[in-house]
Amino acid sequence: MNKRNSEGADRIVLAIDIGGSHVKILSSAGGEERKVDSGKAMSGTEMVAAVKAMAEGMTYDVITMGYPGPVVHDKPLRDPVNLGGGWVGVDYASAFGYPVRVVNDALMQAIGSYEGGRMLFLGLGTGLGAAMIVENVAQPMEIAHLPYRKGKTYEHYVAEAYREKKGDKKWRKRVFDIVGLLSAALEPDYVVIGGGNVEKLDELPPKCRRGDNTLAFEGGFRLWKDERLIV
Repeated sequence: MNKRNSEGADRIVLAIDIGGSHVKILSSAGGEERKVDSGKAMSGTEMVAAVKAMAEGMTYDVITMGYPGPVVHDKPLRDPVNLGGGWVGVDYASAFGYPVRVVNDALMQAIGSYEGGRMLFLGLGTGLGAAMIVENVAQPMEIAHLPYRKGKTYEHYVAEAYREKKGDKKWRKRVFDIVGLLSAALEPDYVVIGGGNVEKLDELPPKCRRGDNTLAFEGGFRLWKDERLIV
């Protein structure tokens, strides 16, 4: 790994997308996505070591981490649900030896999906990720854990476990209802539905379009390259 200048529009960004099954990386300079298994035992320091090994021979200047949990000021607040412990309190910039920006993984995909105006992003997967971008101001949201019905959260009713238990038909009904409620409350111009389970939706609610998990990498690049963004 050869260091270059970490300032300027020509800097090369290494984007890291951290998930419960895999850790994936991609460079803004191009090339193929690389990935390694993660799993319930992986710690933050083990992720750093895995990424360094995957990125051997690559040249980059700065790093973006898409983290599966709440993040404030580039610092994870809690360990991920689907990974191991030891993520909070790690100095990732020192560990990697490069400037690092850490954002919630839903926000990273939201930024990659953004096409201006007021956008609500909802990520359907193991749980529910959410973010909103209003006129280039990006904000992660923990609305997934707000109460929805019968003492259960929004996330409970659109999570993979609910879909597997209740079936696609009932799950889709809940997705449409929750998208409608959140749209009425937050008044977005459009909604992007991403995450792996968007593929389970034959139709989309009004004012919605499909996201793409690969746009998470684009979001990681934009965090360093798009000066209009406020995060």
